[in-house]
Amino acid sequence: MKIKLLVLLVILSPLSLPVLAQEKSKKELKAERELQKRKEIQALVDSKNFVFEAQKVIPQGGRFLNLDYNTYFLKFNETKTTCDLPFFGRAFNVPYGGGDGGIKFEGVPEDISIEKKKKSYNIKATVKGKDDVYYLFLLFS
Repeated sequence: MKIKLLVLLVILSPLSLPVLAQEKSKKELKAERELQKRKEIQALVDSKNFVFEAQKVIPQGGRFLNLDYNTYFLKFNETKTTCDLPFFGRAFNVPYGGGDGGIKFEGVPEDISIEKKKKSYNIKATVKGKDDVYYLFLLFS
């Protein structure tokens, strides 16, 4: 009886090894993908040339909105920054005619600072638009 059990155990043990090897390869693939993503983010931050496209927004009202019907963006470059983002809230100083709505500006970024954290980057910049000054804080993770 003991011999049969031992033989059965010896026969079944090689069948469990591929499962363990497959799990290790999945972890390795995930680590490789994460490393590749970090390299891409680092390359974007180092070039100081990237585009943020807004797809979803959660205003203070708390409801979740998809922005797929319109393209909202922030194009950041060392020489020129262009922005067209939605605005949800109350405006107290609106020009005559009501303006275009949303946050729209174009200008040259100044005081660009990049701070590297463990797994993220913080980018701060100041952009002087036509009527206002915009303080940008971008977080890449």
